[in-house]
Amino acid sequence: MPNLCQAIPVAQTWVYEMTQKRAADLLAERLYQAGCRHAFGMPGGEVLTLVDALEQAGIKFTLVKHENAAGFMAEAVWQRTGAPGIVVATIGPGAMNAVNAVANAMQERVPLIMLSGCVDADEAQQYTHQVMDHSAVFAPITKATFTLSTASAGLITDKALGIALEGRPGPVFIDVPISVADANVSNAITPHRAPAGATAPAHGVDLDRARGWLAKARKPVMIVGVDAMNERAEEALLQFANHHNVPFVTTYKAKGIIAEDHPLCLGGAGLSPLADKHLLPFIQSADLILCAGYDPIEMRTGWQNIWDPAQVNVIDISAEPNHHYMHQATLNFTCDTATGLNTLSDGIAPVQTWTAGEVSAVKDALSKAFDTSEDWGPAAVIAECQRHLPANTTATADSGAHRILLSQIWKCSEPRSLLQSSALCTMGCAVPLAIGASIVEPERISVSFSGDAGFLMIAGELASAAELELKTIFVVFVDRSLALIELKQRQRQMVNRGVDFAHHDFAAIGRAFGGQGHRVTSRVELAEALKAAQQADTFTVIAAEIERGAYDGRI
Repeated sequence: MPNLCQAIPVAQTWVYEMTQKRAADLLAERLYQAGCRHAFGMPGGEVLTLVDALEQAGIKFTLVKHENAAGFMAEAVWQRTGAPGIVVATIGPGAMNAVNAVANAMQERVPLIMLSGCVDADEAQQYTHQVMDHSAVFAPITKATFTLSTASAGLITDKALGIALEGRPGPVFIDVPISVADANVSNAITPHRAPAGATAPAHGVDLDRARGWLAKARKPVMIVGVDAMNERAEEALLQFANHHNVPFVTTYKAKGIIAEDHPLCLGGAGLSPLADKHLLPFIQSADLILCAGYDPIEMRTGWQNIWDPAQVNVIDISAEPNHHYMHQATLNFTCDTATGLNTLSDGIAPVQTWTAGEVSAVKDALSKAFDTSEDWGPAAVIAECQRHLPANTTATADSGAHRILLSQIWKCSEPRSLLQSSALCTMGCAVPLAIGASIVEPERISVSFSGDAGFLMIAGELASAAELELKTIFVVFVDRSLALIELKQRQRQMVNRGVDFAHHDFAAIGRAFGGQGHRVTSRVELAEALKAAQQADTFTVIAAEIERGAYDGRI
């Protein structure tokens, strides 16, 4: 993956020979210099210049079937390459279709550059068709909004990139007036912003206290989150965990930041009460809790204030100050995860920790809780897919009961190999995430896991997979129900309403769009379908038929 800190030259001024170059060209060149190579969207007349400029700059524009899907494909590009994702939408309904994807990027900490066309300000004074205040819509769900201007096109783009990537990453919106996109710019001199350097806890009394706690801890535990993943802190985390023998839990988004076969790894957490039954008592038995890049936006309400920082030493190392109040710490350090851990650990000798076999015990309990030995059902589907697909498979998961179960069972051997919406938890994300991953890494198998309802939301993107000649594998859990919501409905002893729907032939849908399609009802049939999918020259839909209520007691 490219190092984004090297993608934009530091302390260097770029002088463009820009005779008769358009403002849209300057914007596109800046995005290219930042490592961007892919943009996704659906064009209208108002963004044709933008699309043309992106392509001329070397950024491939991919036509999607819905702007919401474009956002998730763009996220997959960021996750798998380290370059910001780009979404292009036309005026009015196009931009509004992208609202969910942008809100998702904000909560999922994804540096998305959202580009939209707009009517020129003077024209908007007397022309109202499809005209609305895009910036007012996107301001609450982005880190910043801009309207591109001719004289400052390069500067605005550079600002947008810096804001999108700094601290906790997130989306930035740029509205591009029609006349500005086409306007000529010349002899533009626009300096690149130097990326911010790594920061560490300040030296002083607080740091000395934290180091003293680490030296004395005999039951330390670490919770690792999306900040650490975005900061590429995996090496520092591995060194810290090994040196001090610290077991760790990750959020779902951070799964695989250290390979999950590591003896200190307790797996992912956040949405499963069944997992929490074992993980929370273990964490509460610790004498030192380290929050390493832990952003609790992914966690269910059961993780609110699970410790008292007056009773146990808690060190929070995070990208931004704590304004969420999901938990509090005894000491807070606002800095990048790797430098924070390295500073904390420097010179502290390792000691024996968890000497009574507690780590092995909780790992065994979790393994039994999420047993995969059933003859057939959702756990069997997940286990068979992991068994028959390569270790370096990129998996994606849609929201629903299957995602909670999969996030507990699926083992990640590397960072960013399981992509999902785990903060906003939006449905319909798995298919476009897998498509985006296949686009940037066509030699690597990508598999998406969707519930049947989520798959129906986004099935049109199978046409995109066919047109792009991708070999993505789409697994659908077919139980004719919004299983997670139906389960909650039953738990509240309510009448079944609005959660069931008709049976559909998902394998036939796959074939209709030009791919392969398999309906499977056993482990043997699924294994055969997975083998065929890996040998196919097109995408494959595998419809795994499971019983209603199959998640009862499993998540």
